[in-house]
Amino acid sequence: MTIPMTDAFDLRSQLNDPELLQEAALINGAWVARADMAVIDPATGATLGHMPDCSAEETSAAIDAAAAAMPSWRARTHAERADILMAWYQLMHDHIEDLALILTAEQGKPLAEAKGEILYGASFVRWFAEEARRIDGSIIPSPVPGKKIFALKEPVGVCAIITPWNFPNAMITRKVAPGLAAGCTMVIKPSDFTPYSALALGVLAARAGIPEGVLNIVTGRPEEIGATLTGSPVVRKLSFTGSTRVGALLAEQCAPTLKKMSLELGGNAPFIVFDDADLEAALEGAMASKFRNGGQTCVCANRILVQSGIHDRFVAGLAARVDALRVGNGREAGVEIGPMINAAALDKINAHVADALEKGATRVTAPRALPAQFADPVVLSGATMQMRFAQEETFGPVAPILRFETEAEALEIANGTPFGLAAYFYTTDMKRAFRFGEALEVGLVGLNTGAVSHAEAPFGGVKSSGLGREGAQEGIEEYLETKAFHFAGL
Repeated sequence: MTIPMTDAFDLRSQLNDPELLQEAALINGAWVARADMAVIDPATGATLGHMPDCSAEETSAAIDAAAAAMPSWRARTHAERADILMAWYQLMHDHIEDLALILTAEQGKPLAEAKGEILYGASFVRWFAEEARRIDGSIIPSPVPGKKIFALKEPVGVCAIITPWNFPNAMITRKVAPGLAAGCTMVIKPSDFTPYSALALGVLAARAGIPEGVLNIVTGRPEEIGATLTGSPVVRKLSFTGSTRVGALLAEQCAPTLKKMSLELGGNAPFIVFDDADLEAALEGAMASKFRNGGQTCVCANRILVQSGIHDRFVAGLAARVDALRVGNGREAGVEIGPMINAAALDKINAHVADALEKGATRVTAPRALPAQFADPVVLSGATMQMRFAQEETFGPVAPILRFETEAEALEIANGTPFGLAAYFYTTDMKRAFRFGEALEVGLVGLNTGAVSHAEAPFGGVKSSGLGREGAQEGIEEYLETKAFHFAGL
């Protein structure tokens, strides 16, 4: 275990390019400075800096700026938009050290993970820069002589983007890059826990040549900003990543204006290990899926199901790996688990662990004495479906392990939740691989892998885990409308 730094961290002085740290909203190309909300370092509780708490008026100004910029941006050729996005992509790579440090300072994840997120986020910009050149339509054979029908792909319009704190860089690029590639303009509302990563992207976007008003960033509390975005008839699409409860509320607020919506919501991913699995591969996958970002990911393994024949060896192997994890301030070398985002997150994690222990689970990892804001990574054996984690997302470094006997039992447990974002399973039986994978009620399946997110692949859930897809060709379709154009008299 490492001990977190206790002194206030002067983030600006540590950056190679201090201009990347902005304490102002970005509206129509201008930095609107009214920094009245603190941004907290989750590792120490110290104030990193401040940001504006934008009002409805400022949010409306951002919407108006996006609307005014829309005609000229959509009129650019696909190749022009692609070139600008590629310039933005290159700037992210050029400034990876600063972007990662900003991310770690406000979110907490270890620097190595933060750099990985910057690369991951940039990959969406590159992918959709390439996709911009491939937006096309079709010619439909007409049933009437002398007539032609064209199906044209056009940008949706002004888009509102609401992003979470757990991936404050990549959740923006995954949404914004396809929208910009399609010819849409944006109003981004980042999490009030992690605004600086979004604002740094805004700095680089301007340097890349994204025109004033095309990309706007409003910071602050979600209630007033969100109500303005959802209530505006000018905003034609909303993309949100967050909880199912908030997603449902946003959908209700968007209903009167019939906005197009993309919702990536809660998950309760099962991680299933069959007796015939490669044990080492399964353990590596469990560590990656469960403990990446301290378990604070939407596709995090929330329930680990292990078949009886391999159960005891898996539990022992996972416990040894978890006991070896280094917990501490993400800015310290070698740290693998940083702080949780806030006290409420830690309270939920501790409540889930206490509930499991009260209902018969056994802790198989050594307890640690950790400072406030740091969750103790734990493996629990003897978990059951009667425990809170079975129906709730823990969002922390807790690995509850359920023993199962048959494939049918594993499938029933895996699908026995209202959520359907991701699922993972390990087997060397290819007949089972297809049979079981197709029966899982999720949008993302990982077979013998703990990683299920790439720019090239569609990402999204079913059931209460959301609507729409991000990434891949599907990602840009979310920002396009199809217009049927009928020509007669030919």
